[in-house]
Amino acid sequence: MEQLFKFCNGYTPSTKINKFWNQGDIPWFRMEDIRNNGRILNKITASKFITKQAIKNNKLMPSDSFILSTTATIGEYALLTVDSWMNQRFTGLVINGLYKEKILVKFLFYYFPIISNFCKSHLNTSSFPSVDMNELKKFNIPIPPITLQQKVVDILDKFESLISSLTEGLPAEMKIRRQQYEYYRNKLLTFEKNEYV
Repeated sequence: MEQLFKFCNGYTPSTKINKFWNQGDIPWFRMEDIRNNGRILNKITASKFITKQAIKNNKLMPSDSFILSTTATIGEYALLTVDSWMNQRFTGLVINGLYKEKILVKFLFYYFPIISNFCKSHLNTSSFPSVDMNELKKFNIPIPPITLQQKVVDILDKFESLISSLTEGLPAEMKIRRQQYEYYRNKLLTFEKNEYV
């Protein structure tokens, strides 16, 4: 992952400094935003906003980046579709420029449950749970040809749509379809070792 992503740590700007929060227009994402709005976050799904003065070194998480919770609630993730920032429970993952033409953002999005499971099984042992970041940086992600990535994305998009339409108001059916989806997603995202970075 260290080749594919630039890692950055989230933080909370001081709430005592008004210029960091008053009339802010930059989304500042928290765990509640994922819980309330799902795994694709935009300006509408943000519940808190900060100002440019609150951003260290004027560097925002660019659109098409990911956030991954690496402390407390481990493994929660989301795709950012707007330039933004996040709190300290998250590690930001910005796609390295060398790979922007080699990997589809939506393919990565569908791969994140596998990354999430890896995080949950690679923790530092202390009183406060956190992901072993050295191990996470060594984790390999497949990069098959773009045409194959697009086929995987198209299939998983159809599954997502089908699950949504079939399971509306049917909890038992939803559970079965979700398990079926996860099985096929994992099959589709398994590649030969030489296709990983």
